[in-house]
Amino acid sequence: MKLIMFDMDGTLIDTQALIVEHMATTFAEAGLDVPSPSAVRRIIGLSLPMAMLQLLGRDDHDLAEQLSERYRAHYRGSLVAAEGREGLFPGAREALEILGARPEMVMGIATGKGLHGVHRLTQLHNIAHHFVTLQTPDNNPSKPHPGMMLQAMAETGAEKHRAVIVGDTTFDMEMGKAAGARAIGVTWGYHDAVELRSAGADMLVEGYEDLPAAIDSILEN
Repeated sequence: MKLIMFDMDGTLIDTQALIVEHMATTFAEAGLDVPSPSAVRRIIGLSLPMAMLQLLGRDDHDLAEQLSERYRAHYRGSLVAAEGREGLFPGAREALEILGARPEMVMGIATGKGLHGVHRLTQLHNIAHHFVTLQTPDNNPSKPHPGMMLQAMAETGAEKHRAVIVGDTTFDMEMGKAAGARAIGVTWGYHDAVELRSAGADMLVEGYEDLPAAIDSILEN
């Protein structure tokens, strides 16, 4: 069995504009300096409390939790107006269908997004049936801790040398390598190719059309 785990934000789904917008609103309402779009892109993929700590630049866990709740409220409140702003990246659906048709492969999600958001988006895009395991900060440590990958392997019975994380950030690459799995970086997300390589990516892909072949290549070795 081969286990293919996907990150969501920046890998499957393009939510950058919404995340930047709601982070700005959250920090402004709290009377804090608004983080730049580039700073926000750097933390996409982390759990919300950890992301807030990094954006704050100080170890204030109570404030980070408060900001996380405000952010969640803004995001939930914008969902109707956000229609069409949480689209799949080009080729994602087709790649999932190709991989899902292979009997030796199972797929899952490992994301900094909460489980409620994962269910909402996978149902919105009619891709929920592709994933047999969903790993989120609701029941795991935040990336880059290897917990999400380890839990997914335990649930599916996949061995580490036959498991791969597909993601767009260094957090994804570091999580995969810490779990003893392989890692494929995608270049259309929020961290650049040099960073992904430095974080341990075994291979980079520039489009979803290249992903099935890349998976075959690294899981055969």
